[in-house]
Amino acid sequence: MTDFSLQKAAEMMNGRIINGQPSSIFTGYQMDSRLISSGDLFFAVIADRDGHKFIPDAAKNGARGAVVSRNITPPRKDFAIIRVKDTVTALQDLAHKIRTRFKGKVACITGSIGKTTTKYFTARLLSHRYSVLQSEGNFNNHLGLPLTLLRLSPEHDIALLEMAMSAQGEIADLTLVADPDIAVITNIHPVHLEFFNSIDDIALAKKEILDTMDPGGTAVLNADDPLIQRISQDWKGQSIRFGLSTDCDISAENIKKDSLSGIRCRLRYLDKNKDILLPFVYDSYLYNFLAAAAVAFSLDIRLEDIVEAAKFLEPLPDRGHLFHLKNGIRLIDDSYNSSPAALESALKSLSMQNKARKVAILGDMLELGPDEKDFHFAAGTQVQETGWDVLVTVGPLSQHIKDGAMKSGMGKGQIFFFKTSDEAAAHIRDILRKGDLVLVKGSRGIRTEKIVKFIKKDGF
Repeated sequence: MTDFSLQKAAEMMNGRIINGQPSSIFTGYQMDSRLISSGDLFFAVIADRDGHKFIPDAAKNGARGAVVSRNITPPRKDFAIIRVKDTVTALQDLAHKIRTRFKGKVACITGSIGKTTTKYFTARLLSHRYSVLQSEGNFNNHLGLPLTLLRLSPEHDIALLEMAMSAQGEIADLTLVADPDIAVITNIHPVHLEFFNSIDDIALAKKEILDTMDPGGTAVLNADDPLIQRISQDWKGQSIRFGLSTDCDISAENIKKDSLSGIRCRLRYLDKNKDILLPFVYDSYLYNFLAAAAVAFSLDIRLEDIVEAAKFLEPLPDRGHLFHLKNGIRLIDDSYNSSPAALESALKSLSMQNKARKVAILGDMLELGPDEKDFHFAAGTQVQETGWDVLVTVGPLSQHIKDGAMKSGMGKGQIFFFKTSDEAAAHIRDILRKGDLVLVKGSRGIRTEKIVKFIKKDGF
């Protein structure tokens, strides 16, 4: 964390000191009054709520000052006030100034799915050699990304940042703040179609990271994604390609599933290769790992170190984590979010587990735009075609998953529909059996984590 005086902070944000001693020092930065630590500078951001209303709470929790965009009365005499035109712009300006002083590398990860998992895998591969700062949770937007940059300190060697978007121009704005040395594009899939007219528009929005990044940087690109190949054709800088094809710089060969223990493959690392066991079962996570390995390659990490670090990788909580419960039930908790591509990958990745009865508990997929019914119907078809024995659907849109499964030949007795996750949790005991393999996946708004919690607590 970089410490700044009130005077210096005001200069870096083009702000004006309204109250407080110019020499007072801030030791942290926050926009949530509940997370304030002693000595922090509070940004009164106007978003879903007006941050100015929470300045008294921030002061009570130890904030030393606040950045504001309107006249306020200081909650105490020594409470510093910096007045700016816009608090979000001030936050981003300060973050960018700190980034320009950072002598290490910044890697930014964008894509439709797998950003957080790719970031986590990358951090694990790099951490034995470098001090890595990574964004927390879903700090991947115009507020979260600059807050992460404000945590940079001279001890860090690498900063790993996520970039999400729901409109054209957002990735470009984030790229200008972060000024990445390395840009990763994991994939492009039909997500957030509520905000875009087509997947081509999504691709163009992702392309902004390449259009805005300095051409002296390195692009890490999924060579198996045709949209990524299309949008990167005019990239003039260095690129590292990852995927399953033989012309990639970083690739996986001789891929074999090792039951639920993981994926065995040969990792090809430019002109070197080595056999490796990756302790996760989703095929999509193999791509996340290859993207992480490509970033590691760009930062001179040896193949031997990659293989050793990979032994300790595992899915993040709520993103494909495997639990072994009593009575032989194996639960895959993938309740954090869902999209057509991610769901298809999960269904296919687990379809080879023929020794168990397979139960798919699937919630609505959100933000899919006018074709949302078709996407859900197609998901039901995939459930049947990939050999799942029981389907539990949750939420109003999931009725179309049910319809797709029935249309494809799945029997009525194999399908259960519930309006809410609470309702599904109340009836799940009557559906599950000893030895079942259970997948729980749904978008956050459906709260399928409630079903996971119930299954884990009861254990059956």
